[in-house]
Amino acid sequence: MSDNPVFSDKSFKVNPQDLTEKPMTLNGTIIKTFVLTLIVCLAGAYSWSQGKLHPNLIGLFSMGGAGVGFILALIIAFKKEWAPVLSFAYSLAEGVFLGAMSLIFEMKYPGIVSQTVLCTIGVTFSCLFLYRSGLIKVDEKFKSVIFMATAAIGLVYLATFALSFFNIQVPYIHDSGLIGIGFSVFTTIIASLNLLVDFDFIDQASASGSFPNYMEWYGAFGLMVTLVWVYIEILRLLSKLRKN
Repeated sequence: MSDNPVFSDKSFKVNPQDLTEKPMTLNGTIIKTFVLTLIVCLAGAYSWSQGKLHPNLIGLFSMGGAGVGFILALIIAFKKEWAPVLSFAYSLAEGVFLGAMSLIFEMKYPGIVSQTVLCTIGVTFSCLFLYRSGLIKVDEKFKSVIFMATAAIGLVYLATFALSFFNIQVPYIHDSGLIGIGFSVFTTIIASLNLLVDFDFIDQASASGSFPNYMEWYGAFGLMVTLVWVYIEILRLLSKLRKN
């Protein structure tokens, strides 16, 4: 089981009649992941450029993109057969969100976005190398540890979001002090290790030959969810380091 809720065992149950079509393949999933990544980049570039021309749109793009992306992610998680269409819309929404959010950070910390992009690419290919080389074994114990750490981070973020409605700020973890930087380092590492679990799940699902072709889009979408998280965590970490 993957820590990414998109890749849970329940999510990968398919209808028997769907198995009559061309099965899911690893190469197909990789190609579709690149397609969705390209869409995110293009949408992000558009959001960035429009935000620079019309600063009043930055907030709308950021909040709107995040909200639409979240809703679409929930729909795809429950209706995986819609992934070939909705994964495009999800990537567009996330691209708009990331472009606007990145512009906000870039205006405050010039050069931080290019650093974040390079770090995200480096982390992704490093995790792929670690997985393919077998240097890190993605066994059940590894998955359980990552699952618990991911769940803990999710609870912290959920509590932070809920308390913000009452103007209560969680101390330290979002500051640029040692505790805040340490928290960001931890979340960045856990987000990155989730890539290993996602690679393993996609690899095993593709090798089984028992999943229909539309699951390639679903697998690519699930991997995009983790990549977006990795990018955001790296951006937050670098911003804290730049404050010091």
